[in-house]
Amino acid sequence: MKFQLTVIFIFLTIFCFGQTTVKIVSWNLKDFGKSKTDKELGIVADLTKGYDILAIQEVVAGYGGPQAVARLADALSRKGAKWNYVVSDVTSVNVGNKAERYAFIWNTAKVRKIGLSWLESTYKELIEREPFYGRFEIGSKKITVVDFHAITKSHQPEREIKYFKFLPAQYPKDNLIFCGDFNIPQSHSVFNPVRKMGYKSALIGQKTTLRQRCLNGDCLASEFDNFYFNGSKISLKSAGVVHFYKLFASLKLARKLSDHIPIFAVFELK
Repeated sequence: MKFQLTVIFIFLTIFCFGQTTVKIVSWNLKDFGKSKTDKELGIVADLTKGYDILAIQEVVAGYGGPQAVARLADALSRKGAKWNYVVSDVTSVNVGNKAERYAFIWNTAKVRKIGLSWLESTYKELIEREPFYGRFEIGSKKITVVDFHAITKSHQPEREIKYFKFLPAQYPKDNLIFCGDFNIPQSHSVFNPVRKMGYKSALIGQKTTLRQRCLNGDCLASEFDNFYFNGSKISLKSAGVVHFYKLFASLKLARKLSDHIPIFAVFELK
């Protein structure tokens, strides 16, 4: 009897403590800079405070961008937990509004950031806004989140995304999770090479951008934002979107905050 109880205890210990869960939210926050009001930042903080890591796209290149990220991290920290942040350098193509920054904000009680984050420069001549890498430790597990904002659909983002098939081999020891605004749906054939490597999309058939106006109650336009993860290293527990625009009196007012809705994924690290 004692032997059986010991075996059960060991099994439960492995089951309960041998797995680590991380909750990530990704959001293209549309010209995220000094134009964002404290009220808008409060809304973002309320919507994201339940996650462990927030990945942001479209942080403006000027001073107001990093300042807005700092303001958001402060708003999150006033919700009951300490949050820290890192903002990328300006992306390499500095033409018009194409140059941007990325940001990560994380709950320090649940996540530890490892080392410096960086813009991946290998393909910076071929990718206008090169992806931003951040290494994080959750419990005894480590992940590397790759934040990305592709060129617009009219400029054929598949021309950039085709280089993603080379990124896992560059960092073979890293457990990569790609996230952001890819400006094409996960069903596009450009993702086939990474799919063959074992990468999966967290969302399938889920629209993530806002229309100019709702049509028969449908306010979403395109399936652009997603997570891509290695299924041999990570299990997807749940994923979805947050319909933040329902908090606003009109879609026009919501679009001042963003023309994308936040996406989230809850991953179990093997």
